[in-house]
Amino acid sequence: MSLIDFVATATSNYIEQMPKAQRKSYGQFFTSCETAQFMARLFDLDSIPSTVSILDPGAGSGMLATALIERLAQMPKVTAIDLVCYENDPQVLPLLRSNLAWVKEHCQIELTYQIKADNYILSQAAAYNDELGLEADAPKFDLVIGNPPYCKISKDAPEAQTLPDVCYGAPNLYFLFAAMSLFNLKDSCELVYIIPRSWTSGAYFERFRSKFLTQGALEHIHLFVSRDKVFTQESVLQETVIIKVKKTTERPECITVSTSQSNGDFSELTSFQVPYHTVVQGPANYVYLITNEQEAQTLEQLSRLKDTLPSLGLKMRTGLTVDYRNQTALRDHAEAHAVPLFYAHHIKKGQVQFPLGKEHEFLVTEQGGLLQKNSNYLFVKRFTAKEEPRRLQCGVYLARQFPEYEQISTQNKINFICGQKELSEDVVYGLYVLFNSTPYDRYYRLLNGSTQVNSTEINAMPVPPINTISAMGEALLQGHDMSEAACDQILMRFL
Repeated sequence: MSLIDFVATATSNYIEQMPKAQRKSYGQFFTSCETAQFMARLFDLDSIPSTVSILDPGAGSGMLATALIERLAQMPKVTAIDLVCYENDPQVLPLLRSNLAWVKEHCQIELTYQIKADNYILSQAAAYNDELGLEADAPKFDLVIGNPPYCKISKDAPEAQTLPDVCYGAPNLYFLFAAMSLFNLKDSCELVYIIPRSWTSGAYFERFRSKFLTQGALEHIHLFVSRDKVFTQESVLQETVIIKVKKTTERPECITVSTSQSNGDFSELTSFQVPYHTVVQGPANYVYLITNEQEAQTLEQLSRLKDTLPSLGLKMRTGLTVDYRNQTALRDHAEAHAVPLFYAHHIKKGQVQFPLGKEHEFLVTEQGGLLQKNSNYLFVKRFTAKEEPRRLQCGVYLARQFPEYEQISTQNKINFICGQKELSEDVVYGLYVLFNSTPYDRYYRLLNGSTQVNSTEINAMPVPPINTISAMGEALLQGHDMSEAACDQILMRFL
């Protein structure tokens, strides 16, 4: 039996007898044998020393470490392996000890290993935060491979306070592990991690991206087409990616992007090269997860635009009224002093239809924070279903269609684009062309894998100059066609 087969069998037996809910409380999801072997293959071992040091933080059952050991053992130049594993879950520690003992006994080359039953982040705290520059005393490794725990923690948690330079708000353990692992890596050496894709965009992870992608360079990104087939034994719905990062301040010309349907068909993966500046963009270091050449072309094309909504005096904002918190102010019908309350379901085929005869379509309040001027807006749904063909779904709102109101309100499950001054109808329709087009929907999907349309990310997206947006709106009005195909044609004509 091979090393990896033994560990895979032992891990499967553990998963079957250990309740998922108990493992989930630790953020513990086990890597498949195929995924572990694929991750081990990603390392460039041309310049590896004869004695190789490996770090596996959050080692679980030892699957990743074993896959890497098995690969290294096949290389003639490697004569010894020194492995350090961190694992502080008392439930899985006996399994890890048993697995590594068997691997050591049956390994073809010399293997030494340590299992540290410590909190990985806190164990490195003193070295990481040493302002005297003595962090060289911290352990450094030739290779780091990891599947970190996926678990949100409090912003006041000791782990968060250990890495204040990468934390914003309440962080998730997985990116703290990634940041610390890069710290524990030797210069010019490589880290391979399987992690959620959520770190690639948004203000929440900006500090982490800034440090991680300044001290390291992305060299390979692997994407799974089917999000429910990454942790097959776990029934986990998670947008997950595998990344290879080299600890260097130099940037490669290109990043390798590969995709597979699941964790069991790596022999059938697709792979292509993308310019580094296409994948990692902007001052916020957003990482665009491209899966094909068409998406790469979309990014290249739109990234040439230099404006954003805020640079044009425009801004996407989130709807003002959280309806369940203001139930006493909600009304089912119009009455004195009531204003319309617009929901996502009022957005239909590019227009805003109101009223629809549904409950709570009106609001009576004196709270200024819940009211906005009856002005021209582009409404954009904040949430869509995962299976829906479009992530960006929008509708044109024109103030003149509701002349009886000076103010309106928007429920917080829609976003709206407004300006420092009244938006002309041409501009609103031009914005509709952008947000109803295929390229912009594709762009946003590359930026954000969730079903939520985030205003921070929309405000960072590149857009044409305001006169071009206005001209696109004129063209749309002249054509009397609000379809996606019509928007695509207009957008391509003006870009």
